[in-house]
Amino acid sequence: MKEILYRNLRLKLIAITLAVSIGPLILLGMAIYYQFGNLYKDRIEDQIRTLARSQSNAVDVFLRERTTILAMIVETQPFETLSKQDNLARLFTQINQRADDLGLVDIGVIDKHGYQLAYSGPYNLKGLNYYQQPWFDEVLRRGKFISNVFMGFRQVPHVIIAVKGITGNDPWILRATIDSEVFNRMVRNAQVGTTGDAFIVNREGVFQTTPRFDGVILGNSGIQTQRFGEDSTVIAKRDETGDTRYIGGVWLKNREWMLVISQIAGQEHGWMSNARNTEIMIIAIGCLVIVIAIVMISNTLVRHLEQTDREINELNSQLMQQDKLAALGKMAAGIAHEINNPLAVIGEKAGWMEDLLDEEEFQNSENYKEFFSSITKIQEHVDRARKITHNMLGFARRMEPHLDDVDVNRVLDQTIDILSNHARINDIEILKHFTDHLPVIANDQSQLQQIFMNLINNAIDAIGNNGTIDISTQLEKDHITVSVHDNGPGIPEAIQKKIFDPFFTTKMNGKGTGLGLSISYTIIEKLGGHITLESHEGEGTTFVVHLPLVLPEKK
Repeated sequence: MKEILYRNLRLKLIAITLAVSIGPLILLGMAIYYQFGNLYKDRIEDQIRTLARSQSNAVDVFLRERTTILAMIVETQPFETLSKQDNLARLFTQINQRADDLGLVDIGVIDKHGYQLAYSGPYNLKGLNYYQQPWFDEVLRRGKFISNVFMGFRQVPHVIIAVKGITGNDPWILRATIDSEVFNRMVRNAQVGTTGDAFIVNREGVFQTTPRFDGVILGNSGIQTQRFGEDSTVIAKRDETGDTRYIGGVWLKNREWMLVISQIAGQEHGWMSNARNTEIMIIAIGCLVIVIAIVMISNTLVRHLEQTDREINELNSQLMQQDKLAALGKMAAGIAHEINNPLAVIGEKAGWMEDLLDEEEFQNSENYKEFFSSITKIQEHVDRARKITHNMLGFARRMEPHLDDVDVNRVLDQTIDILSNHARINDIEILKHFTDHLPVIANDQSQLQQIFMNLINNAIDAIGNNGTIDISTQLEKDHITVSVHDNGPGIPEAIQKKIFDPFFTTKMNGKGTGLGLSISYTIIEKLGGHITLESHEGEGTTFVVHLPLVLPEKK
């Protein structure tokens, strides 16, 4: 129930705080994003319009210049001169030499019947008749004409510029072909970025130049040219990938051609796009920071409440346990006192019986040896019982800390005697490797016994069944070390730093209070020593108690 209560409290804190802090920020971000979007769209459209106008003017100038050149030739050169092959070839060479980037592939003179009388260029077109070509009548009717892209006799897409001349009453035509590569390159100069495209279509939407992406020259572009007005027009269209492509169109060549420039919005890296992206990033980072902070604060508060609640519960449990231990200590002291009385009587009677055996009549008895052996065993067990009760009284007695003359090996022996039965029940063998002739030190025997009791008892609990506890002592330069090693499962490295914390235990619920090692750590620190731990999972655990070497005469 408490877990559900704390979980609901955490969720409510997070939800309320997020609603109050992030809600206005998101609304502000949406408003700013909307405004930036509109400004961003207007900027792209303005750029496309400006680029389309500029490039359309360049195309118009390109076509007008070449038309003017042909018109000047017609006005300055008589038909009789131009209709001769050598004269026309020489004139074409001179034009190309003086204007390297004129962009004319060939030139030809055609009479009123459509026959090409003279031709200079890479194709074999001299003598062909153009009377049936659609552009022939247009030239005679208009005087000057720029054709759409068509195949013609050469079966290659091309554009011609033709100008009509009159000699007497007979019309004739000077025709030139525009270099498609020069023309396409000029149009491609309007392409922007990796997704930008620029091309020319006629009124029917047929490609007049090669597009950058889908489509081929003389193919249908799918553009509805009637949607574009007199001035430059920009329309938005969503393509198959989900990107918005802006398409701008400007009419040229007396509204017979239209220059089209297209651009995907995401590929325009102007300041407006950067500003909008920066605004989105700042708001997103701000929201993320707020969410993380709120979650962390809420979790910290709830965890603190949970920890406080657990500490209160553990403290209550510990108080109850301390009451039980105090009652048990009194009971143990009482039992030990009550046992000592009959033990004293038994010991006294055993001594009296031993004295009787010295008399002559008992020495001549057939059962003398049996009597003597039985009395000796009685005295041994009485001494053993007295030793056990003495240890129980020493452990249960709560005394103020004071320094005694302590034999560490003897204190360990007493502690092992108390726990030996508990170890035997669990098939655990306690091995002793004591250094002989350890010096007697000034220390608190009762508290040392409590420390050793906790360490050995923890080792028994860690092993469970069928194991070994190795207890050793060693004299170092300025201290005595007591090592308690068990071959249990070991302590995971992740929790080794918490092992001496109050109320922290690795035992099952109800099996330990988590205070034994904490109390031992505190006691040994007050006595001037320290405890170290070394443990590896699957290899067992070793606790080492370091006791300061304080001689009794210096205490």
